[in-house]
Amino acid sequence: MRVRRLSGSAVGGVVAVAGIIAAGLLTAHPPNRPTADIHSEYVKYLSGKDTVTAYIAYPERPQPAPAVIVIHEIFGMSDFIRQTTEQLAKDGFVAIAPDLLSRRGGTPATPDSARKLIATLNPDTVTLDLDATRAYLNKLKPVRTGDIGIIGFCWGGGQSFRYATNSPELKAFVVCYGPSPSATDVGKIRAKGLGIYAENDARINAGLPDAAAAMKTAGKDYPYTVYPGVGHGFLRTREKPEVADSAWSAAIRFFRAQLKS
Repeated sequence: MRVRRLSGSAVGGVVAVAGIIAAGLLTAHPPNRPTADIHSEYVKYLSGKDTVTAYIAYPERPQPAPAVIVIHEIFGMSDFIRQTTEQLAKDGFVAIAPDLLSRRGGTPATPDSARKLIATLNPDTVTLDLDATRAYLNKLKPVRTGDIGIIGFCWGGGQSFRYATNSPELKAFVVCYGPSPSATDVGKIRAKGLGIYAENDARINAGLPDAAAAMKTAGKDYPYTVYPGVGHGFLRTREKPEVADSAWSAAIRFFRAQLKS
């Protein structure tokens, strides 16, 4: 498989998705790994005066583990996000996926309704809820305090990148085919980053050269890969399983290196 490796990031605004997608696309899953014992459940915690509902998965291991926050797509909480959270636990991380529509009553029944609600979210409120998620993780005994990363997909990929500009304590972030923050905000990033993009995603990829220049100017190292023959959302749709597996493995290697798993 040919993989084109570049250096930079993606730019743009909130991802706009036309129409209602097939329900099956939201139930695709990351690659199956050898079975590992995990425990998963829903939890609630405060973010200011509001309550965030999240799905959390723990690896069964004797020592505390590093943790990864999972940011959902523009469709809100889905089977894909829950399965991704569980897969991260199988790969050795405590993983938590906050429903960032909790303040709106939670993810609605249809993807189209979720998409419309996502468009109403205040970015600063999203940051507050992610801060509350990180604080919740740091209080858990199974989590190795401070060793926390974040990964996001689609809209969540953009939020992962944006959160890196707002959280100097963050250790690592992965952006999966999401837009980047403004060039002026890039300089605030302290965490190590990794980008995962799709060849057939011209809308996102059009901004890569400018973003790469902004990252270089800010003195930031942001390696990314444009995976061939796949489109936006390929980790969920798994249109080419071997490509999705390669991208997922790269993300896990990155987290293990940066979070010392």
